[in-house]
Amino acid sequence: MEHLYVFLVLGFLAVCPPLQACPQDCHCHGGNLQHVICYSTGLNKMPKVSEQTRLLNLQHNNFPVLAPNSFKEMKGLVSLHLQHCRIQEIATGAFRGLKKLVYLYLSHNDISVVGLGAFDDLSELTYLYMEHNKIVDLPKGLFSPLMNLFTLQLSNNKVRELKAGTFNGAKDLRWLYVSDNEMTSLQPGSLDEVENLAIFHLDGNQLNSYPLAAISKLRVVEDLKLSRNPIKFIPDLAFQSFGRYMESLSMNNMGIEKFSDKAFLGVKVLKSLNIGENRLNHLPANAPYSTLQNLTLSNNPWQCSCQLAALRRFDTYSSRLNPDATCAGPSQYRGQQLKDTNAFRGCKQSAKKTRKGERY
Repeated sequence: MEHLYVFLVLGFLAVCPPLQACPQDCHCHGGNLQHVICYSTGLNKMPKVSEQTRLLNLQHNNFPVLAPNSFKEMKGLVSLHLQHCRIQEIATGAFRGLKKLVYLYLSHNDISVVGLGAFDDLSELTYLYMEHNKIVDLPKGLFSPLMNLFTLQLSNNKVRELKAGTFNGAKDLRWLYVSDNEMTSLQPGSLDEVENLAIFHLDGNQLNSYPLAAISKLRVVEDLKLSRNPIKFIPDLAFQSFGRYMESLSMNNMGIEKFSDKAFLGVKVLKSLNIGENRLNHLPANAPYSTLQNLTLSNNPWQCSCQLAALRRFDTYSSRLNPDATCAGPSQYRGQQLKDTNAFRGCKQSAKKTRKGERY
């Protein structure tokens, strides 16, 4: 009888191995180490966790290189936190086997090298955060495995350009942040694969001309930021491809001298426009004032002549205007706020014939 008992116990252990212990100095929650928190524990190699672990938090440790198959025993991971881990390089196949991973946090490291194939197997990855690193180049095909990627955060890196094919495979990308990089160009074709972007932040780069060839491939952008790029001229049809959807446009502190007369053609639902801190003295007559809820015009050398009189076409204009917008000329109106000046009093408004059934 005793032998039978031992046999049954050994059989049970073979089928159900003992639960793994929580890694030293870490905190674990849930059965089978479902949540493992190793925050700032001095780790320099990957801890052993269960295949049932869903969340692994390794923030503030030391992993200079993420080698191939670094997480091969962690096949159940859904969320992986590697912020502030002094990572310099991500090798090809570093995340191989993480086929259930949805959230990957790699921000605030020193990453300068990302091997082609680094994201192999991450077909379920939806949110990828890589801001505040030293990434210079994004190889063609790097994001190809990420067919479900929704958010890509690449701000505060050293990326110099977006090349054709950069986003091949990432067709579901909707939110793209590449603010505060060193980009001088967006090559034609660089955004062809991500035409459904809804948020596109390009502010704080070194673009010196409006990237019309690349950006006209976008169809549904709702929030576009181009602030702090040295672009002097905004051309015709700059926003037409997504003008039916764009609600927020930030173009402040760029040195813009002129918007082309047809720059805003197709813009229908714009709610917020920030063009402060530029060199503008007038705006196109068809600028989309009627839908705006927030309008910032401050610190531009506005010429308060009839060419700018369209600002007064709407009765509620003065309540939506940044009060710091002032006239730089003519001399008799210099220093007066646009919302209060009499400079436009004698301007004639062009009458538009309204067709039957048309509303304004």
